[in-house]
Amino acid sequence: MTGVSRTGPLVGMRVLELAHVMAGPTCGLMLADLGADVIKVERVPGGDDTRRSVPPEVGGESAAFLMMNRNKRGIALDLKHPRAREVMLRLVRNTDVLIENYRRDTMPKLGLGYEALKAVNPALIYCEISGFGRTGPYADRGGFDLIAQGMSGLMSITGEGPGRPPVKVGAPVTDITAGILGALGCVSAYVERLRTGKGQRVDTSLFEAGITHTYWQSAIAFATGTAPGPMGSAHPLNAPYQAFATADGWINIGAANQPNWDRFTRVIEAPQLRDDPRFKDNRARMANLALLVETLAPHLKKRSSADWLQRFEEAGLPAGPVLSVTEMHADPQAQARQMVVETIHPKAARTKAIGLPIKLSETPGGIRRPAPLFGQHTREVLVEAGYSAAEIDALAVAGAVVCA
Repeated sequence: MTGVSRTGPLVGMRVLELAHVMAGPTCGLMLADLGADVIKVERVPGGDDTRRSVPPEVGGESAAFLMMNRNKRGIALDLKHPRAREVMLRLVRNTDVLIENYRRDTMPKLGLGYEALKAVNPALIYCEISGFGRTGPYADRGGFDLIAQGMSGLMSITGEGPGRPPVKVGAPVTDITAGILGALGCVSAYVERLRTGKGQRVDTSLFEAGITHTYWQSAIAFATGTAPGPMGSAHPLNAPYQAFATADGWINIGAANQPNWDRFTRVIEAPQLRDDPRFKDNRARMANLALLVETLAPHLKKRSSADWLQRFEEAGLPAGPVLSVTEMHADPQAQARQMVVETIHPKAARTKAIGLPIKLSETPGGIRRPAPLFGQHTREVLVEAGYSAAEIDALAVAGAVVCA
């Protein structure tokens, strides 16, 4: 990797990312931030669909693409061109991990399925992130976050309450979680390969990613035979543990366990509620949740959010504001944890991105480069693979590759 120093525990890992939009690029992003050399292989023509997810744009570049593809080098190949397939096979020989998030038959039709690439590189870790996984009756279906949220049960537990329209989680949570699960699978397979020298397939999906977010609700359903429904900001097992309106906004309060409940009743100057038989313990509070919220609401509207938060912090009670995304960006804790970082892009200039959420004491990862221009590193990567300048020019003239 030319001109950019790398840190992180995955330095030395070479990754080919044949992925677009969200789930696969999230997987590549996690590995890149932890030090891997991730080469994003974009299709010709057009590249990653996220390049066209506009507005907004920064300096003429898609803000969405800039966010998901920092720390990666970018090459552009027409994988339907036989000479581009030859390029891929050469690159795969020295690749540790390949990530793809296409439909099940796409890569095999291109001659780039797992069995074909395993013959070239038996140590290859081949990560497939799809809508529903590579087995089962839905294996051939495409994958979309909205569909996965509905089918995984997430939308049945998200929203204001019974009888209200279904609501999806605001973020594309199954895409992002599937990418993180894919990265965990890749690192796990990499550890196994260090022991045995053997590669393997990693298979996860948006559907399964959504299911993992139903741990509490599935526990309730398994125990009772009844599917829980949406509860707004409330918790299905503990109370009070939700958002409450104040005199000037909203705050979240976590006063669910008994010591915190006792502190809470003192801070809101309602000690009589502590031993009220309707609210005396968590079982009683959950059984009377609607009444509990109705009883607490007028107490919390007496003071401002800032006033309450100061009082709760002094009492050691879990509480916090409900921030907008821009307020979160400016929050001193987000800043201190380097969750807002900057890169210098050749077109978009100074751009901001979300930082690495994993902090390692000895081999920290980090953000080293902006998202690539289309085909920006094609020539660089092919030179590393042993191609001469004349051979690269011939590939470009043939339309097999694009060099920025």
